Amino acid sequence: MTTLTNFLNSCQIDADLKLLITDIAMSCTSISDAVRKGALANILGSAGTGNVQGETQQKLDIFANDLLLKSNENTGRLAAMASEENEEIYPTQQSSGKYLLLFDPLDGSSNIDVNVSIGTIFSILEKNSTGQVTEQDFHQAGSKQIAAGYVLYGPQTIFVLTTGSGVNMFTLDQSNLQFLLTNANVQIPKDTKEFAINMSNMRHWAPPVGRYVNECLAGSTGVRNKDFNMRWIASMVADVHRILIRGGVFMYPWDQREPNKPGKLRLLYEANPMSLLIEQAGGASINGKSRILDIQPSQLHERVSVILGSENEVQRIMNYHQTN
Repeated sequence: MTTLTNFLNSCQIDADLKLLITDIAMSCTSISDAVRKGALANILGSAGTGNVQGETQQKLDIFANDLLLKSNENTGRLAAMASEENEEIYPTQQSSGKYLLLFDPLDGSSNIDVNVSIGTIFSILEKNSTGQVTEQDFHQAGSKQIAAGYVLYGPQTIFVLTTGSGVNMFTLDQSNLQFLLTNANVQIPKDTKEFAINMSNMRHWAPPVGRYVNECLAGSTGVRNKDFNMRWIASMVADVHRILIRGGVFMYPWDQREPNKPGKLRLLYEANPMSLLIEQAGGASINGKSRILDIQPSQLHERVSVILGSENEVQRIMNYHQTN
């Protein structure tokens, strides 16, 4: 099987970018090891602290965040990093680095203590300015990403990557800690019979989302003339991974509980990297009315509504929003 290193060497990308992706993969092997040990390493449970998002941090959140920051700060490849867990950007010791790294160190924290799949999401941008890096360097539309991916910590540890030329999946061989190519040129089916959404929020949704879900629930007796299955893992990495493997639609839409917020998920750390992966695999990703990768960020921790997956279903949902 092809190793991640050999795969990257075959790609037409910058040498420093290849090394940066390798650095991220190696960091995630350490996170994977901690996830597997769990309570044996005293790393489960709440840390008793909160992050910038107002969320309670888990011990594993802090471990993963610190590991990614410390293991990538002195390589010379990064000018700065930004994490969902930190309020401000994290300049590196080598400010001359050409790349910026953004990450959600541990997506799906609510699943940690119940041993359900979680993951790390990352996005890589080029630093376009000269001089001292600032937060504004990170305010780039998702279409500007030069690489993105995630690592799924499940029954297998899987590294999913795009550098702008398709999506490839690598499985961690625990015997030698090498990521091996196991699924090349991933493609999402354009049609699907599965959708993923938190149904407990149904009463708060906007009418277009409610209309779509109700049509799916009506199944073969409704206007869609086919039955749908619903899935919801409450871990974006796990839900998106299922869609990349067999199709479907993932929805975390705006709702009326916090009407002044455009959505729940973070644009830079979650929506942008996942949207790039989905589009590179032939799917689509929108905030309701428009393409997520076209959104111009104005804040480091900006939030957004996310609807992504099989192209024809996402287009249907966008049509409902545009005609509502």
